[in-house]
Amino acid sequence: MRTFKISALLVLITVFSAFTALSSDSGYQIDDIAADFSLKNVNNKKVSLSDYKDAKGFIVIFTCNHCPYAKAYEDRIIALDKRYESLGYPVIAINPNNPAVQPDDSFDLMQKRAKEKGFTFPYLFDEGQKIYPKFGATKTPHVYVLEKTKAGNVVKYIGAIDDNYSDETAVKTKYVENAVNALLKNEEVPVKTTKAIGCSIKA
Repeated sequence: MRTFKISALLVLITVFSAFTALSSDSGYQIDDIAADFSLKNVNNKKVSLSDYKDAKGFIVIFTCNHCPYAKAYEDRIIALDKRYESLGYPVIAINPNNPAVQPDDSFDLMQKRAKEKGFTFPYLFDEGQKIYPKFGATKTPHVYVLEKTKAGNVVKYIGAIDDNYSDETAVKTKYVENAVNALLKNEEVPVKTTKAIGCSIKA
C-alpha cells in the first residue's frame, strides 16, 4: 500500500510539473512565427496581417476600453502608429476581453472609444477570445512586435510599451520604440522581453 501511495504521488508530481511547464511556455516566445488572423475592426471590416502587403512588421497591442492602464497608454499608442506606420510598422490593436464579463469592452463601446480618441489604427475585437491565448497575452496593454520575413511574422519583442505607465514625462526606456528602431536598422532588439503592466484579461 505504501509503495502504491508513493507511486501515485510521483505520478501526480510529474503531471503537475508537466502542466506547469506547459503553462509557463504558453503563447508565443521570441523568434516564434505568429499565425495570421482575421478579426472585425470597429468599421465592421475584417482585418488580417496579410492585408498589409508593404509592411515590414507590426506592433500588435492587446488593449481595451475600461482598463486604467490601457487608457493611460492610448495617446502613446496613437503616437506609435503615427511615427511607425509610414516606416512599415503599423499598430494593430486588439481587444481580448469578453464583454459578458466586462461590459465596458463591448464592440459598440469599442467603436465609440475609437471615435472619441481618433484612433489612427485598427481596433479589432477578439470575438470568442481565440487570438490572445495564441499570443500568450495576459494584460492590457500587452505588446508583441513582429518582423515580417519570408518565413512569416517573427516575434521580436514581448512586453510593456515603456517603463512608466502613470507618467509619460518620467519614462526612461521606451521598449517598443527601441525594438522597432533596431529592426529598422537590421540590428538586434536590445531588450527582447519585459513584464507587461496592466489589467488582467477578462475571460
